Amino acid sequence: MNLTPKEIVAYLNEYIIGQFEAKKAIAIALRNRYRRMKLEKEMQDEVIPKNILMIGSTGVGKTEIARRLAKMMNLPFVKVEASKYTEVGFVGRDVESMVRDLALAALALVKSEHKEKNKQAINKYVEKIILEKLLPPLPKGASEDKQDAYKQSYEKMRERLITGDLDGLNIEVDLHQSDNDFGSDSNMPPEMIKVQESFIKILSAGQNSIKKEISVKEAKEVLKIEAADKILNNEAIKREAAQRTQDSGIIFIDEIDKIAVPSSAQGRQDPSKEGVQRDLLPIVEGSTVSTKLGSINTDHILFIAAGAFHLSKPSDLIPELQGRFPLRVELNSLNEDTLCKILTQPKNSLLRQYQALLKAEDVELIFDDEAIKAIAKIAYAANEKTEDIGARRLHTIIEKVIEDISFSADEHKGETIHVNAALIHKKLDAIVENEDSARYIL
Repeated sequence: MNLTPKEIVAYLNEYIIGQFEAKKAIAIALRNRYRRMKLEKEMQDEVIPKNILMIGSTGVGKTEIARRLAKMMNLPFVKVEASKYTEVGFVGRDVESMVRDLALAALALVKSEHKEKNKQAINKYVEKIILEKLLPPLPKGASEDKQDAYKQSYEKMRERLITGDLDGLNIEVDLHQSDNDFGSDSNMPPEMIKVQESFIKILSAGQNSIKKEISVKEAKEVLKIEAADKILNNEAIKREAAQRTQDSGIIFIDEIDKIAVPSSAQGRQDPSKEGVQRDLLPIVEGSTVSTKLGSINTDHILFIAAGAFHLSKPSDLIPELQGRFPLRVELNSLNEDTLCKILTQPKNSLLRQYQALLKAEDVELIFDDEAIKAIAKIAYAANEKTEDIGARRLHTIIEKVIEDISFSADEHKGETIHVNAALIHKKLDAIVENEDSARYIL
């Protein structure tokens, strides 16, 4: 969390072109969380996160910004879609389940960190079990000579195990069935989950382990789960995960415009949508939610909401919910120049991905500069004529351009194929000019 706003923006610039205002607002919000942790306890409780509402067309980078942030900061993060919570009881979900999802994400994150810290101890435990299967311990009354010979054999076997020489051998291991994964449906109330887990324990009594013959290579991985359960302090992990959820959790609510009731709607009444907004309000405002980690307070969870707002406006949300998202950032639509940069500048850009995919078939794919400009120009024109779907249009266009090359890649092994502007125009000009075709194909 000790990254400055400039460092956060610099990292995001590697993957997302433009949208500086959105990046800056989120970088400041994240830095403020670090600053808050430096304050005295009394002041910490007073400082609440400034939730952000991102407004922009689809495909301009709203979700990508949030996704990259979670990866970079290694923070508990969940992405949910607001429309999931409509009509609870029919097709919807309980709004509190987003906090339960976040708690599970934090638990997985903290457990992974603790496994990494105790990697050496876990590996030693696994080694000990495998070696005892391959070289059973001597009986207690064994002579010193036998014990010395056993130690030497044990060390030699251990070296072979580490180098992987024994990976092909088969051993019989006791596989313990873990109860931790049962009842993990975060849409169920915690009380129901506990009842479900109790039933599972009763039904599986006496069947906690099964004997199975597997290779040493598989055993190395399978036994790590058992080793982690024995070595790690699960209660301490749960406490840390609960604390991490409360202090540094991020919930990204996508498609929030889908639960806004447009002012043009007749009668301004849509109980389903307004009901979801009212259910969201206490979670965003700050409330206590029961989870598998215990009670989680949502006061200091950062909420980032995003929506295209084509048919509605942010002011169509209920006033109380609007007030809970004080920071508004508008993301720009993508012009021809930006689309061109998206194709070439980001780390693992779209063109590099396609080149790597065909490289797997031993085909070298080269996109000329003029071809890249032509792709960007056609994508921009298609976005203007039909629905604006932002950078996602590039996927459609490139796929259309190289589909024949991709289909017959096995015939071009060892070849270098140049994708030039002539090929782009040949493939796409007729489709773009015919608006009806463009609407269905691009």
